[in-house]
Amino acid sequence: MSTPRIFYIHDSMCSWCYAFSQSWAALQQALPRDMEIIYLVGGLAPDTTEPMPLATQKMVQQAWQRIEQTVPGVHFNWDFWSRNTPIRSTYPACRAVLAAKKQRAEAEPEMIRAIQTAYYQQAKNPSLPETLQACADEVGLDAETFSEDLKSPAIESELQQQMQRARSMEVYSYPSLRLVINNAVFPIAIDYLDYRAMLDEIKAIESLVAKT
Repeated sequence: MSTPRIFYIHDSMCSWCYAFSQSWAALQQALPRDMEIIYLVGGLAPDTTEPMPLATQKMVQQAWQRIEQTVPGVHFNWDFWSRNTPIRSTYPACRAVLAAKKQRAEAEPEMIRAIQTAYYQQAKNPSLPETLQACADEVGLDAETFSEDLKSPAIESELQQQMQRARSMEVYSYPSLRLVINNAVFPIAIDYLDYRAMLDEIKAIESLVAKT
């Protein structure tokens, strides 16, 4: 049996991914050390500079409310909606994550956290390049390199490849987990409250595959 890999398909501007961050961190700590963890950006909303329609704003705000009501310890800074002109565009933030990883592999999860903190706690707008640049500074990236990479064809190509790979795994919502063993793909049910349910499912699949 080949070494199992776990794919985490996410978007740092997806509020449910933010809600999942604590459970995901706990799961990663509990996974076997030889299991490879691979992040894929899903690309929730394509490039635009148009203001977010009011109906979409209401939909996102309802998601925030539901998360606060159902996931203990997760809260949002609601000042975001009065301080900013919301834009329904997450591709720039996805590119920022990829640009961070290009400079330093460990910077990938660091950038995700920085974007989520800026958006959900500091009421800043990660659809704007200046917010992403500030996140890069916070993570300790080279500012000029990051700025160039953010606009580069190579990062755009990587974004498209990762989104296509996510679709090939039949991922259409975020966050999502996929366990890959011997080229077989197994969806893992997301649990926002208890990582152990996901860990048990992963172990059960591994055991089943080992017997076949």
